[in-house]
Amino acid sequence: MAFYEHVVVTRPDISPQQVDALVEDITKIVTEGNGKVGKTEYWGLRNLSYPIKKSRKAHYSLINIDAPGPVIHEIERRLRINEDVLRFLTVKVDALSEEPSPVIARKDRDERKRRDDDFGGGFGGFSDRPPRGDRPPREDRGDRPPRPPRDR
Repeated sequence: MAFYEHVVVTRPDISPQQVDALVEDITKIVTEGNGKVGKTEYWGLRNLSYPIKKSRKAHYSLINIDAPGPVIHEIERRLRINEDVLRFLTVKVDALSEEPSPVIARKDRDERKRRDDDFGGGFGGFSDRPPRGDRPPREDRGDRPPRPPRDR
């Protein structure tokens, strides 16, 4: 059997529960075809790079699949028929990764940063910079000549 990463992009006006139901249908097709589903990730409602069928946003889902080729053809055939699916992409990979995808990892990192940067853990990523009180005033630093006054 081969390893595949499958991304499904669905319409924005359906609910996340309907997206989960679609992923469950795909999982059922894979298991009936003697395959296995590794991990599934719901990336959420995200902006599209360009409008697709007059939609500017879409629900994204990632599914790692270990299945034979005919199962993938059946999944793609059913997704072409489904009106809720805007796009899908199946990529054959050498090995399936069990760690979170870069999309999920970035979202977790952004949430941690937002939580830590609520004016307590630094501001704008410059938390390693010493506070102003530990440095000499600009005029007394001596590493460059003072600026001449501006003519306005």
